[in-house]
Amino acid sequence: MSSGLRIGTHEAGQVHASCQTEVEVKHGVGLHARPSVTFTRLAKSFPCSIEVAVNGSDVWLNGKSIIKIMGAKIRKGSVLKIRADGILAEEAIRALKGLVERNFDEEKKHGRSA
Repeated sequence: MSSGLRIGTHEAGQVHASCQTEVEVKHGVGLHARPSVTFTRLAKSFPCSIEVAVNGSDVWLNGKSIIKIMGAKIRKGSVLKIRADGILAEEAIRALKGLVERNFDEEKKHGRSA
């Protein structure tokens, strides 16, 4: 999977970056309500813009919008391209990719073992 990074500096000394990664959705039913909420909630915790494209589409969706993410009907086996632009972009990408790879932490929340 690929990831790219472009870094600049922000006036306040904060790092302004643009980066992108790809990750496959392995969750049994894809991004239904709970995983979509978990994904967008995490995305909203970062000050950068976050966008998602599904299965190589050139249509980028707002990764902080529950309506856009749930509306995309992302299924198991889908490949998400996630890009972020702004302060903490690299951290956002790392966190969101990790969340998808961990199946949205659903096993932990519901007491099931992985």
